[in-house]
Amino acid sequence: MVSFLIALAILVGGYFIYGSLMDRMIGTDKNRPVPAYTKRDDVDFMPMPTWKVFLIQFLNIAGLGPIFGAIMGIMFGPAAFLWIVLGTIFAGAVHDFLSGVISIRMGGASLPEIVGHELGVSVKQIMRGFSVLLLVLVGVVFVVTPADLLAGLSAEWLDKTVWVWIILGYYILATVLPIDKLIGNLYPLFGLSLLFMALGLLAFLIFGPVEIPSDFGSGLANRFVDETGSHPIFPMMFVSIACGAISGFHATQSPMMARCLKNEKLARPIFYGAMVAEGIVALIWAAAAIAFTGGYEELNAYMASHGNSAGALVEEISFTWLGTAGGILAILGVIAAPISTGDTALRSARLIVADFMKIPQQTIVKRLLISIPLFVAVFLLMMIDFSVLWRYFAWANQTLAVFTLWAVTVYLARHKKAYILTLLPSMFMTAVSVSYLLYARRPEGIGLDLPIAVGVGIASATILLMLFLRYMRGLKNQPAF
Repeated sequence: MVSFLIALAILVGGYFIYGSLMDRMIGTDKNRPVPAYTKRDDVDFMPMPTWKVFLIQFLNIAGLGPIFGAIMGIMFGPAAFLWIVLGTIFAGAVHDFLSGVISIRMGGASLPEIVGHELGVSVKQIMRGFSVLLLVLVGVVFVVTPADLLAGLSAEWLDKTVWVWIILGYYILATVLPIDKLIGNLYPLFGLSLLFMALGLLAFLIFGPVEIPSDFGSGLANRFVDETGSHPIFPMMFVSIACGAISGFHATQSPMMARCLKNEKLARPIFYGAMVAEGIVALIWAAAAIAFTGGYEELNAYMASHGNSAGALVEEISFTWLGTAGGILAILGVIAAPISTGDTALRSARLIVADFMKIPQQTIVKRLLISIPLFVAVFLLMMIDFSVLWRYFAWANQTLAVFTLWAVTVYLARHKKAYILTLLPSMFMTAVSVSYLLYARRPEGIGLDLPIAVGVGIASATILLMLFLRYMRGLKNQPAF
């Protein structure tokens, strides 16, 4: 319990201490013109109440990552607690905050435009396709999972197929309607469900008759029960815990809210703060998983006996600890999280396509022109096995974070800022993503031996560091912006 409370305190403290440091470093200014006013179109660009923007950003990035990802991640042992805390403060929140601030300063530019501006036209073209593909994958993944959960709570005739079509219908509306019409009105309700779930579990962890067997005393050795040995902590844990520590997907969402902020000074509570809130949710679910099952070995055994379905454990924890009424509200929060991520993922995909094709989005016809092909792609991808889609999503998600971190690092270097604050996370996540792609078993990876995969991952990070240092030499005599 003590370890959990310390971790929780560090996360909260990280927002006030390291978040403030980042804010001073980038120099946010409440008087700087923001796109919510300079480009206002009352569809995607419009000023919104700060509390609504926070809830939208939080729900956009939450999804199932800090819940399912945290449960899968804590199977690796106490190292997961460290990654959730340190990854959130020094990597994930920095990644989200700076991508949001840069978007504001570039007039609400989408992620591929930001990355392309810093890393070059060729990278921009790659990022355009890669980002849209990832966002469509998110839409697919976050249709299937909530449809499964809703089917289990509803009448027999409301089966998974019916719920899939209902959710897809909602996604279409959320993608094409002005942001304040549907998303702006529903997200406060979704947010209350998600917050109830997290706060309810937190209260039970602290005041209930449970112990959290974090077991730091036995070291950080891998606790993942796997006879094949195919789940080493590095790189597997750092990909399993994505949204609960750092996620490239978040940087696709930050520009959407950058178009709605009333002033730049709000960037820290919105972007850095939402990521810290997500880290807290991940920490709660990681602790709940081992407290409920009794330890790491017991958690591994539980997952193995339930087909490695985190959903089964989430449902059992919710109803056992929070009762029937509380359990239903908690499950509704779990359902709301992926739905509120899937809809804005597809909305972000529309905005990215509109940006690079330079198609104005004031009229519904222009929005449908982009949205219909996106939903056709979603429908086709739903034919692929869900487990395969999830694994590709996990790798693509962290790879996108690599692109974003390097772009942010170059931005800071160009503006004579403390680029070391993002350079180290950039190198680390490069090593993680490359190592995972080379080590992971087919079909999502190449299946090389771990030492080779990690060696190439570290070499890749080193090569990018050398290229960056060469770039820095070229900037040495340029004036600050």
